[in-house]
Amino acid sequence: MIRALHTAATGMEAQQFNIDVIANNLANVNTTGFKTVRADFEDLIYQTLRPAGANVAGGAQVPSGLQVGLGARAAATYGLFTPGALQVTGNPLDMAIEGDGFFKVLMPDGSVAYTRDGSFKLDSQGRLVTSMGYPLEPEIIIPPDVQEVLVGRDGTISVRRGGQQGLEEIGQITLVRFVNPAGLSRIGLNLYRVTPASGEPIEGTPGTNGLGELSGGSLEASNVQIVEEMVRLIMAQRAYEVNSRAIQTADEMLSVAKDLKR
Repeated sequence: MIRALHTAATGMEAQQFNIDVIANNLANVNTTGFKTVRADFEDLIYQTLRPAGANVAGGAQVPSGLQVGLGARAAATYGLFTPGALQVTGNPLDMAIEGDGFFKVLMPDGSVAYTRDGSFKLDSQGRLVTSMGYPLEPEIIIPPDVQEVLVGRDGTISVRRGGQQGLEEIGQITLVRFVNPAGLSRIGLNLYRVTPASGEPIEGTPGTNGLGELSGGSLEASNVQIVEEMVRLIMAQRAYEVNSRAIQTADEMLSVAKDLKR
């Protein structure tokens, strides 16, 4: 019964972690480019009371062993990089990736981070930057006399200056993809960093080498499915309640055993 107390407690801890993950998904239902996170769980070590195949009286061999599990724990969290719905904004600086790929962003320490959030703005130098002011890499600078900005499906940035009829190409956006995007490390601010599990970034022009194309004037919405998350939340809540009931039952059984001496 003491074993049951600790085993059920691990189940409660696992479901609390599950609810934490679900709550984060729901909190980011309106976050541009957010990817749903799922929690994986694994059972803990087993206490073997009798191994399978052990010999018993008369030389017989038992067909199965006798083991007792000791609970569960969270094993991993992984992102589901299914595409989110495209939302047309009409803002020429907004960009959505239709397919695989990430934008490259230059961090203040000189390192590179990656994002699916294409809601870019202009800073005081005319550079395309994120909402936190991190510039897009490679750098794109919009001249101050521009009247119109067009983003091509292949990542070319064209502008129409005042007094000009034709378009002028001023830059090229490149994307990167990863063999295992679920292995990227989330650092907040809609940014990811490379890890040994993600593999090295594979860079290229949008629409080539397995990379998605760009859609100007649009943003990629979060791929969180609210109904699915609510169902998972209810299941986690019920599992938490059942584990708490197991603790209560084990406690009542211990109380009965304690009172036998009376």
